[in-house]
Amino acid sequence: MDKNILLDQIIARLEADHALLLQAAKTAHAAATHDENVPDNKYATLALEASYVAQGQANRAQEIQAALQAFRQLVLQEFSEASPIRLTALVQLEDEAGACRQVFLGPAAGGLCLTFEEQEVMVITPASPLGRGLLGKRCGDSVQIRTDALREYEIVSVC
Repeated sequence: MDKNILLDQIIARLEADHALLLQAAKTAHAAATHDENVPDNKYATLALEASYVAQGQANRAQEIQAALQAFRQLVLQEFSEASPIRLTALVQLEDEAGACRQVFLGPAAGGLCLTFEEQEVMVITPASPLGRGLLGKRCGDSVQIRTDALREYEIVSVC
């Protein structure tokens, strides 16, 4: 597997999300400052609400910009079957029911899902419960994660 392609996909997705959020923030800002939204009484809150939306979208755009910077500076590591899992590991997990999933341990953008080599890959961070559980583990190890229920995964492969 060429993780460089995966990294390029993550960066492209973050760039697209960033551009979309910047445009949404501009649109919300325009609504907040539009002449028609000037409040004429204390109950007219449309401009105030639009300014909150604009600020939230601008904050999210800043978060994505920070994630973009982290991924652009990321140096991909190679892993063998005996290597401990750390940042940039692409890990295949199998649960008790035999269902497989792939996760990429990245510095940011946890929860981002994309398709890589016809499989869904989710970006997780070391701060997430699964990310914390995987750090230092090796292929063949098991990891237990407690979220809403206790889940156990076997580490099938690491690259």
